Amino acid sequence: MSALSTSNGLDARKWGILLVLCGAIFLEGIDVAMLNVALPAIRADLGLSTGELQWVMSAYVLGYGGFMLLGGRAADLFGRRRMFVLWLTVFLLFSGLGGFATEGWMLILARFVTGVSAAFMTPAGLSVITTGFAEGPERNKALLVYSGTAAGGFTIGLVAGGLLTAVGWRWVFFAPVVLSFLILIAALVLVPRSERPDRAGKRVDVAGAVTVTTALVLIVLGVERAAHAGITASATTLLAGLAFLAAFLVIERRSAEPLVRLGILRNGSLVRANLSAMLFAAGFFGFQFLVVLYLQELRDWSTLQTSFAMLVIGVDAILSPTLTPRLVNRFGNAKVVSGGLLLAVLAYGLFLPLGADWSYAAMFPGLIILGLAFSLAYGPLTIAATEGIAEEEQGLAGGLLYTAFQFGAALGLSAVTAVSVAATHEESPAALLDGYRAGLVVPFVAAVLAAFISTFGLRTRREGEPSAAADAVDAPLDVPVSR
Repeated sequence: MSALSTSNGLDARKWGILLVLCGAIFLEGIDVAMLNVALPAIRADLGLSTGELQWVMSAYVLGYGGFMLLGGRAADLFGRRRMFVLWLTVFLLFSGLGGFATEGWMLILARFVTGVSAAFMTPAGLSVITTGFAEGPERNKALLVYSGTAAGGFTIGLVAGGLLTAVGWRWVFFAPVVLSFLILIAALVLVPRSERPDRAGKRVDVAGAVTVTTALVLIVLGVERAAHAGITASATTLLAGLAFLAAFLVIERRSAEPLVRLGILRNGSLVRANLSAMLFAAGFFGFQFLVVLYLQELRDWSTLQTSFAMLVIGVDAILSPTLTPRLVNRFGNAKVVSGGLLLAVLAYGLFLPLGADWSYAAMFPGLIILGLAFSLAYGPLTIAATEGIAEEEQGLAGGLLYTAFQFGAALGLSAVTAVSVAATHEESPAALLDGYRAGLVVPFVAAVLAAFISTFGLRTRREGEPSAAADAVDAPLDVPVSR
């Protein structure tokens, strides 16, 4: 275990390392959220079609989710600090290049490479935490602060994106460059070097990386095509994706150095955490996508009004490092995750009877309950997905988790779009509302399935037996976390 884990508390040096890593995950969250609210301005300036505009978002998500497993493996093979610093630099460069784009293809390419860089940077940063902080109270503190910062980045990005877009949409790409540079300098100073991993006889599983990336892309594309390409085309694409997924499993089983050691999937906590994370992300991203469209297309709210309306979900950035550790300590990790997912079911259920003229007061309960649900589910899912995993596979565990999150996000966006479009038969306000209501069923069902899966974590423990995470933080964090 690293020297970082010699103390039960978090000393100044550990806080410095943690804040650097939190800065990176905050950067990833704010980058995605700012782009969400800037899309209409980008389309108007570059003259993009709806299909091209959709690829501005999809290119990032597919680059991120498609290369995440390879990123986790690279962190284990080539060094976590090295991968973190290298790919943070790439993230910085291509985020800036996106701001100089004069054609749609230039922006799409820049977003794809930015997503790939995040796919290598994020599991490297997470594995620095999971290998550098002792498993138990210390690591749980770090992971809950980390997850709260990630959530806060997305929420703050909604507002920052509205403000920056008012000045000029290119600032949505230039602003992260400044933040990336500051985090890069801090990482070079604060994140310690570690011994080079022994790579003798080890290699990167290129065939596995290609097949799993292709599988994820085709599955998401198949769901997205369901609304406009017909059942046959959609089913064919989905079957092709499943075929590539089957090929990936065959390759991993036969490979001497697999991208994913299939034996790791015997860890029930890891599998449940990843499935729940995938469904939770699908529901959350699909929900916020539809609510933004509802507010701007049907209600004619401005970008900034919409951003501030969604800001209440950001309560999770406050609760994750303060309330959640106490609840995990008292009730155990599995119960807190289940409680968070049940709250998500309630939040989405409150929006099912969405009206054409709902006041913000009518929307507020569902939005704030969703923020509470995020604070209870996201951090503890991160703990469950990495708990009990050997140090040399922490990068893999982080890669699996964030692949689940990104794949879930892409799948959720595609599913709500397909259902909403299929239910919208004309361009009238009433038809649009019918489409939104139909689409909102998808997040609700996803949350119900996630809550159901999480209950198996409760059944596997004897009554009164604490989880490994139940020894988590028994006191609130001793220093504030800046948003």
